[in-house]
Amino acid sequence: MWPPTNTRRSSGEASDWISEVINGGSLRHVDLHSGTNGWTSPPGDVFSLRSNDYFTKRQKSPAGEYLLSPAGMDWLKSSAKLDNVLARADNRVSHALRKAQAEGRSLKSFVFAVNLQIPGGKEHHSAVFYFATEEPVQAGSLLYRFVNGDDGFRNQRFKLVNRIVKGPWIVKKAVGNHSACLLGKALTCNYHRGPNYLEIDVDIGSSAIANAILHLALGYVTTVTIDMGFLVEAQTDDELPERLIGAVRVCQMEMSSTTVVDSLHAPPMARGHGLAKVNHHKSAES
Repeated sequence: MWPPTNTRRSSGEASDWISEVINGGSLRHVDLHSGTNGWTSPPGDVFSLRSNDYFTKRQKSPAGEYLLSPAGMDWLKSSAKLDNVLARADNRVSHALRKAQAEGRSLKSFVFAVNLQIPGGKEHHSAVFYFATEEPVQAGSLLYRFVNGDDGFRNQRFKLVNRIVKGPWIVKKAVGNHSACLLGKALTCNYHRGPNYLEIDVDIGSSAIANAILHLALGYVTTVTIDMGFLVEAQTDDELPERLIGAVRVCQMEMSSTTVVDSLHAPPMARGHGLAKVNHHKSAES
């Protein structure tokens, strides 16, 4: 079983630096139901994950609360693919945390980031989702094993669940209205482990199928609202029930709502960097 978690904080309890980064990106934090050209966090229960008796009865249940608190989204544009954005001196999330820690606050904070790298011709985009906790990730938990594990373990476990909240039929058909994918098996995932973060850079261009689907969706992006949840897949009884690390709702985004990032001054790779690539594979059982 998952151990009880103390990492979840209500929005009213969010620390100053988390509140700052939630509201500080180029893509606005918007209303869950009426917001456009922005992001927000859907309730975990819109997703169904593996329940306590999944391996005997194949039952799923509403996901419930996230393990980590949503801490913002960045929509970035550059002339080259952006890797390890949390290690960049100009990353606003890292900057806000460093500032808090310099004042003696949030010394145990941990950031989990997913960087979806979208290839282009002369322009590359990154959709970066941040989740954070003010307390250390609980030792012994599945998330702790994932954060501190090797790339082979991560590739076998890193899962995306998504649902199209609003969008044209062609996008729902291509993406799947309710679907799940082990990203580490489907795409090249580059893992960056820093002293207080784990960033997963997901190279969409490493799969021709994923690249085609995403570029189709981007053609309708101003009419699409999508929920994306990230989790570590449970593969044994004692790892159940599954828990969302976090989730984000991207609401009818404008491609022009980007922050332009200088790709010429990328930082050196952080300690713990790893690269793994495997063939495209969509999880048969979500």
